[in-house]
Amino acid sequence: MNRYSKFALGIAVGVGAVLAAAPRLGAQTQVAEKERVKNVTGTVMDKGEKPLGGAVVYLKNTKTLAVKSFISQDNGEFRFNALSPNVDYEIYAEFNGARSSTKTISSFDSKMNVAMTLKIDVAR
Repeated sequence: MNRYSKFALGIAVGVGAVLAAAPRLGAQTQVAEKERVKNVTGTVMDKGEKPLGGAVVYLKNTKTLAVKSFISQDNGEFRFNALSPNVDYEIYAEFNGARSSTKTISSFDSKMNVAMTLKIDVAR
């Protein structure tokens, strides 16, 4: 085998190795992307800064317009887990006809764990 044949064989083997590894690299990238999820937690508070249990917290995906809801616990806490970090969300709470202001959770915010307080102007 002359040196040009050896060179061509070396290139062919190298290209084959890269092509064989490509599907695995793509799968690793997909797994890494799936592992990056955003979590939103917080507390619903009333006018007197007391936790408000039983409020309905709405989370709207601004891309698909899908809405998820969570009823705040007795201590006012709520949570939404495993959200896409590449989507903007709008969040607000309602209790007995009163509503908090709407807040935006931006895809440009690199924090994967977002904490917030939603205030509703009701007295109990």
